[in-house]
Amino acid sequence: MFTGRVVVVTGGANGIGRCIAEEFKKQGAHVYVIDKADGEHFVGDLADKATLERFAGEVLAAHGRVDMLVNNALPLMKGIDSCSYEEFEYALAVGVTAPFYLAKLFAPHFAPDGSIINISSSRDRMSQKQTESYTAAKGGIAALTHALAVSLAGRVRVNSISPGWIDTAYTHYEGPDAVQQPAGRVGNPQDIAQMVLFLCSDKAGFITGENICIDGGMTKMMIYHGDHGWSLEE
Repeated sequence: MFTGRVVVVTGGANGIGRCIAEEFKKQGAHVYVIDKADGEHFVGDLADKATLERFAGEVLAAHGRVDMLVNNALPLMKGIDSCSYEEFEYALAVGVTAPFYLAKLFAPHFAPDGSIINISSSRDRMSQKQTESYTAAKGGIAALTHALAVSLAGRVRVNSISPGWIDTAYTHYEGPDAVQQPAGRVGNPQDIAQMVLFLCSDKAGFITGENICIDGGMTKMMIYHGDHGWSLEE
């Protein structure tokens, strides 16, 4: 399905990003990964403008086009008590500015059926304490998605995915960790990667500007103090 396609995955060295990159490779795509972790990929900091420009230049020099861009890189998670101004800026640079700038750099070079997938989080609609930098970045990329979908209409489809609890080690959970989710289990990277491939395929040709939450239904279950043994600790 993706034979010969040019796919860019940010944060693709580990976890969900690695799974996405591997699934595209299995389908015959040319996959380009940028990540700050060492490895056999482009190593660089997504918060740095010049790094993004060098990376995009390498991809375009090799192929002259891009078919799919998957903005997956993980922003810093720190809360209001400990997060500095500079750390908050860094989280937004990785989580929002880099996806915007890569979309801008690649925009003139997308194939006619091009697709951008932004990886947001169920935290774009709900929060834990002390997660402001991460939550703001994930909310930002979710909103960036529909803005890009309108600006790139007729040229590139743009969608986002909001994962819930995804265990990148494929741990099998039982008990409360599993049953608190209507699907009955914790998610794994394949749950996200398969949706990425679907949204990039011609089967999703009428889907753009959409955010799809893949969280086992966790954000849909209303929880009240005392229900099912749940209790709120102040």
